[in-house]
Amino acid sequence: MTHELISIPADSVENSILVVRSQRVILDQTLAKFYGVSTKVLNQAVKRNPERFPPDFMFQLTMDEAKELDSMPGSLRSQIVTLKKSQGKNLKYRPYAFTEHGILMLSSVLRSNRAIQVNIQIMRTFVRLREILVSNTELTKRLDALERSYDGKFKVVFEAIRQLMKPPVPKRQSIGFRAKAIKK
Repeated sequence: MTHELISIPADSVENSILVVRSQRVILDQTLAKFYGVSTKVLNQAVKRNPERFPPDFMFQLTMDEAKELDSMPGSLRSQIVTLKKSQGKNLKYRPYAFTEHGILMLSSVLRSNRAIQVNIQIMRTFVRLREILVSNTELTKRLDALERSYDGKFKVVFEAIRQLMKPPVPKRQSIGFRAKAIKK
């Protein structure tokens, strides 16, 4: 039996993590791609083992949540199975969202070397994001302490540092094309 190493770019995993209901999750379609299985196979494995996936490990999005995620830049339209144009434009299936613990549990129901390797990479990404969050919190506390110890002269400097600490706001990409102006 050969063991080939599976590598998923860390930024690909990071970009797949969404915040839904105040929890960091990855959707079933994305996880299925990482594991190299179809979404249907992944969800069937989960449904055969319901005791392993309580609501704090996995939940199904509501239609409103799925539509909201679908309307965001880099939307799920390409990920969520949709009806053909002749049948309508509504979502056909509501995706499942897996929390960090749910993703850990997936390796026990998807019994393959790939599932184990993918889980290791995803868990490392979650740990790295948690470390970044903790270090940012510590930096904020230190900045607050410094601000209290200095007078108003440095207020502008502290505000500039706080602005630099904020994550950048993603720009919305326009969809479609722009027609050139017709010269008369």
